[in-house]
Amino acid sequence: MEQGMHATGHVYIQTNELKNAVIHYARAGDGTISEVERIPTGGAGSGVYKPISGQESAPNAFEAAGSVIVTADKRFLFATNGGDNSVSSFGIGDAGKLTLLDVKRTGNVVPGRSGTAKSLAYSAASGTLFVLHSFGPDHVRAMSVDGEGKLTARPEGYTVNTPDKPLRVSTMVVLSPDEKFLVVGTTFDQPAAANPDGSPILWADQPDGTKKSVASNAPDPDGVVVFPVEANGSLGEGLFQDGGGASPFYPAFLHHRPDHLVIGYAVADGIALATFDERGALGTGPVVKIDTSAGLPSELCWLAVSPDDRWVFATNFGYSNISSFRIDGDVVSLAHDSACPKVPGDGTFRALNGTVSSGPSDNWISPDGNYLYQIYANASKLIGYEVQSDGSLTEITSAEIPYNSPQGLAGF
Repeated sequence: MEQGMHATGHVYIQTNELKNAVIHYARAGDGTISEVERIPTGGAGSGVYKPISGQESAPNAFEAAGSVIVTADKRFLFATNGGDNSVSSFGIGDAGKLTLLDVKRTGNVVPGRSGTAKSLAYSAASGTLFVLHSFGPDHVRAMSVDGEGKLTARPEGYTVNTPDKPLRVSTMVVLSPDEKFLVVGTTFDQPAAANPDGSPILWADQPDGTKKSVASNAPDPDGVVVFPVEANGSLGEGLFQDGGGASPFYPAFLHHRPDHLVIGYAVADGIALATFDERGALGTGPVVKIDTSAGLPSELCWLAVSPDDRWVFATNFGYSNISSFRIDGDVVSLAHDSACPKVPGDGTFRALNGTVSSGPSDNWISPDGNYLYQIYANASKLIGYEVQSDGSLTEITSAEIPYNSPQGLAGF
């Protein structure tokens, strides 16, 4: 931490290096950040290798969101180790410093160079940590967390596959505010293949000679899976539902309306506001799209909802920037196609739309809503922005992070 800096908050990111670590930044009142420490997780990341696609070096290793989380009481921080399918538990002490408490495997076997454990959700009511994996069949595994932060892997696993979609790629897991439902987003019904030139093949040949999109929920209306959560943390049968658009990557509940959530679409190129009832049934509104003249898809994947539910900031993996949307009641409108300037990478990585990208991934917004932090892994940067009154973003701070591998942001 820089001399004389007074920390008012903390930000954490995992490096996802082969020897994984969490970087702890102190956050000053003006939003600037300064590195405090790097704490080994005791587990393995995937490094620059991208297991979701088999690329030797690329950002966004697991098509993931939420691989680092802080419990609501700020006692514990949990981080995935996607390389070996394990989870690390840390205690949060004075000045936000971390102490490693435990590391345990999720129960999913690592079949090759890397596993795919990625997204986390924690239920305080049952002391259960839910761990999502990119690949199934056991996409969701559960761990019990005791009062000292020790982890115990449970034997049961839950899938988002269907009989005709045995290779689905899930993206994010999130609990409903009442912790009665676990919501899982998806992106592909089968992994996207590549042409010889590296461009994506987003259409798959069918037995009848036709072609079908590999993007989830396009057209089959089953891209969001909702599991009832029992009192002991076990899950009931998943309810496969219409996510409202192609690749419903990121579901995020509103802070003040627990029966509403926003969904970010990696292939439908926008966001939608959805209702969520006491049965866990979704009702999605229209997708509000961004300008896609730069190429399709935009890979709009990560969302940050402001604490007052007024703004949604959406990260465009393919465009190397962030879009902002405004919520007024039940109406969503686009505020800025690009709320900040494009951040260039090193020129070596191309997104699904063919554009050169810096591979922005996870983001996090401060509890006061004044500052947004964004990973640009191919640019080796974590950038902090001040949120302006019109929904635009002004860069105020940055930190150097490892190349291509980092993911996961959390803080308080």
